[in-house]
Parts: sequence; structure tokens; C-alpha cells
Amino acid sequence: MFRFLILFFCFTSTVVFCQNAKDIVQNSDIRLRGASSYAELSITIVRPKWQKEMKLKSWSKGNDYSVTLVTSPAKEKGSVFLKRKREAWNYLPAIERTIKLPPSMMTQNWMGTDFTNDDLIKQSSIVIDYTHEIIGSETLEGLDTWKIELFPTEESSVVWGKLIVWIDKIDYMQLKTEFYDEDLEIVNKMVGSEIKQYNGRKLPSKLEFYPLEDEGHKTIINYNKWNFDVKVPENYFSTQYVSRLK
Repeated sequence: MFRFLILFFCFTSTVVFCQNAKDIVQNSDIRLRGASSYAELSITIVRPKWQKEMKLKSWSKGNDYSVTLVTSPAKEKGSVFLKRKREAWNYLPAIERTIKLPPSMMTQNWMGTDFTNDDLIKQSSIVIDYTHEIIGSETLEGLDTWKIELFPTEESSVVWGKLIVWIDKIDYMQLKTEFYDEDLEIVNKMVGSEIKQYNGRKLPSKLEFYPLEDEGHKTIINYNKWNFDVKVPENYFSTQYVSRLK
């Protein structure tokens, strides 16, 4: 799944601390990743007349490596999505092939959800590919947050024309994100809730993603397990190993 200019916030105890918008976004991003992580989660696709649930396992190492395995339903079981730095692959068990995703596929929806491949695989970087500016403060879920606006840098090739992110001022949780197209019209919204502790990190365990042009559509992510700074074998992030993930 973002962006930056320099404005300063300060808060005090006995010492005054100041950070700029990029520092805030970077701290938030680090908390979401850690040095490595392992998660078990479910994704529910909601439509006006039906809904579908998938279960997944996900491993990551820093910002450069991640792999996601679909464990149910049976039709998608064994599908794998692999990211290595700026490249991504999709393993399809039905044809036993690993396919590299070209940049043109980053805007396509992932497995029928409301996320794009870029959103889920996070080919773009919220820290590197955007500029950042604090544009206000708001209260969300009873928490005081920074409201930060992000625009793509001239060098980056990203999906979104602008992002606005709400990050809480104590634990750096991303509680809300708005996604804008190249014409700066809002397209999607993501909201985090049901905050839990994961290895000492407070994070939303539930994320709801809304495509605003499609009434009655949304995608829900629920993190059932989320461990940080775990040992992940290096071969998990190789194209040769993805068919053997369990």
C-alpha cells in the first residue's frame, strides 16, 4: 500500500520532540513491517448480492520481500503472490506456472477484491515514491491523528495521483487512507479499526476498503495472527520455491 513536505509537529513531556511529515510516515511504515513478519489473515469480498471469504498466510522481510499464499477456498488454494524489490510474480497451481507481473498489471484488481495488485503487493513505496505534507489534525476512533497529504514524486511511477493518510500521534497507526486518481478525484477509501496488540505493536486488526464508485462493494481484511521479527527462510522469496509453500 503512499507520501510528503516539511511541516513540524511537537509534543512534550519534559523534552520537546519534533518530526516532519516524512518521518511520521516512515515510522508508521516501519511499524507495519518490522525486520520481518508472519501473518494469518482472511479477506472477505462483499458485493450487494453475495460475499466470498479467502484465507491467507503471508511472510515478509523488510520492505523488499514478501510472499502471500492463499489457503482457501479450494478453487484458489495454492495461489502465491511474490514480491522481490520492484518485481512481482503470480504462481498459478492450476497450470503449475509462475508468471511475472508487468507494470501494466499493477492497476488490475487482485483476485476479485477491491485492491489493485499494487495495493496488495506494495510495489510502490509510501516513503520513497511520494512527497509528504501535514495538512491538519483530526480525531479518529477517539485518537488524535495527523492528516498527511502525499503526492507522487516526478521520478516515481505509481498508480495514485494523491493519497491522504491519517496516522495516530502515539502509536503511528494508519487509521484511514483516501486514494485519488490522476485527476485528483477520490476513488477509494480504507479504514482501520479493532485495534489489537501484536508483539507489543498496536495496530488495526481490521481494514475495510471501499471503492466509492461501486455502491455496496467493499473488501475486508482481518488479521487473525501477526508476528514480527520472526525468522523467515530466504528461499520463501524465490520463484523456485513458491509452489512448495504451505
